[in-house]
Amino acid sequence: MTTFIRRILGVLGLDAATFEDVERDRTATRQAMIVVVLASIGAGIGNAGIGSAAPAAIVYGTAASLLAWATWASLIYYLGTRVLPEATTRADLGEVLRTLGFAAAPGMFRAFEVFGGTRWFVLPVTSIWMIVAMTIGVRQALDYSTTTRAVALALLGWAVSLGMAIVIGLLFSTPVS
Repeated sequence: MTTFIRRILGVLGLDAATFEDVERDRTATRQAMIVVVLASIGAGIGNAGIGSAAPAAIVYGTAASLLAWATWASLIYYLGTRVLPEATTRADLGEVLRTLGFAAAPGMFRAFEVFGGTRWFVLPVTSIWMIVAMTIGVRQALDYSTTTRAVALALLGWAVSLGMAIVIGLLFSTPVS
C-alpha cells in the first residue's frame, strides 16, 4: 500500500519521475484504475451536494466522470500514438492508461465542492491541477521531447471529455419547467 500512496503523492506533487515509474510498472494498472474511480467518486460527491437526491446524483456524477475520463484517455492514446507522435514516441495502451489514471488524482479533491460556497474555488483549482498532471503524464507516456505538444494534446482531450460530461449530464438531468 505504501507504493500506491507514494505514487499518489508523487503525482499530486507533479513529479515526472513518479509518472515514469507508473508507466514502466505493468502491475500498476489496477492502482491507476482505483485512482480514476476515487477521482470520479470525488467528482460525483462534489457535483451532488447534500440532500435527499444526493445518492442518485453521486452515482450519476461518478458514472459521467468515469466515462469522461475513459473518453479523454482513449482520445489521448489514439491521437498521441497515431496522429501526433514524435519520432521517439513508443507507447502502448497500458502505459497511457496507467499514467493518465494516476494523473486523475487531483480529482479526488472535488469532493470538497460539497461544502457550501467552495465550488468556485475547488473546481478550477482541481481542473487546472488535473490538466497539468495530464500534461506531465502525456509527455512521459508518449515520450514527447517537448511539453508544447503534450499541453496541446492534454487540453484537446480535456475539452472533448468536458463536452462528453456535459452531454451525459444533460441526458440524465431532470428537466426544469
